[in-house]
Amino acid sequence: MTIIFLRTLLLYTVVIGAVRLMGKRQLGELQPAELVTTILISNIATLSLEDAETPLLQGILPITVLVCCEVLVSWVTLRSAKLRRLVSGSPKIVISNGQIDQCMLRDLRLSLDDLMTALRTSGVFSPDEVQYAVVETNGSVSVLERADCRPAQRGDVGVHVPDGDPPQLVIADGELREDALAAIGTARPQIEALLRQRGLALRDVFLLMADRAGHLHIVLREGGAA
Repeated sequence: MTIIFLRTLLLYTVVIGAVRLMGKRQLGELQPAELVTTILISNIATLSLEDAETPLLQGILPITVLVCCEVLVSWVTLRSAKLRRLVSGSPKIVISNGQIDQCMLRDLRLSLDDLMTALRTSGVFSPDEVQYAVVETNGSVSVLERADCRPAQRGDVGVHVPDGDPPQLVIADGELREDALAAIGTARPQIEALLRQRGLALRDVFLLMADRAGHLHIVLREGGAA
């Protein structure tokens, strides 16, 4: 039992390290080569865990080779557009000026239902509202709405709003985050003073968002917001 525990712990560490070396992507953003490598790594790790008689090196070595291959391919494709297109493919336009390219849909084996689902996910419910829709190399669909269908922006109506940094998560579940304080130019005593004015302590706060302009959003640990 102890051996199985140690093997599991070691393989877990190796797989986490392998995924970190491959880069930070969500599963839906993986390129084909990255997805294949991820699946192979998980299968190899599973085989090594299921059979305690298999030498651990037989699991670690293939994982190491796969990661090295993936890192090498990533490095090469960054420097070669032709190889990048060969490995990852290229984006394909499936809607242009509101017209669906049916031949391209067939080439991509993308059904009309799949396309409509992707459009609805982008907040579009009719193809004639779309200027361009592009199937990216990771399978996601990027949508550009027609100019007359896009929501009006402040700049369109002549309203100027100064740019500002996004709010920071300053307190998370009662814990004060020093890096967030530095990002908004605030010190710990100032936050504690603001909480005392409201009769609160750090342990009472589930979430506190703040920005450089001094805007606060506080959620109490019990779920109430202030």
